[in-house]
Amino acid sequence: METNETVEKIKLQISENPIIVYMKGSPKLPSCGFSSQVAQIMINCNAQFAFVDILQHPDIRSELPKYANWPTFPQLWVEGELVGGCDILTEMYQKGELQTLIAETAAKYPSEESAS
Repeated sequence: METNETVEKIKLQISENPIIVYMKGSPKLPSCGFSSQVAQIMINCNAQFAFVDILQHPDIRSELPKYANWPTFPQLWVEGELVGGCDILTEMYQKGELQTLIAETAAKYPSEESAS
């Protein structure tokens, strides 16, 4: 896939999902310790969040670090802004900041996801 197409796909995912995690594996079956920790934190925040398994999408895996200017995964994006990776999210969670951010964001977007 073309680099521009991949970047457009990333932008679209970030714009369509107020809370999205780029991770290795899925929240139920994470493929690395850091992704597992972030998935657990998000679940503990009662967050409705989208995720992209970068192991299934090598194009995103190679382009997102350049686009985000952030070299590692997982990455949490909230309302189009990169919040950070595992260390930052763990610290924010321990201070209670992440829960507030997630709750405030979720309140702005009534759960379309759970309308299945």
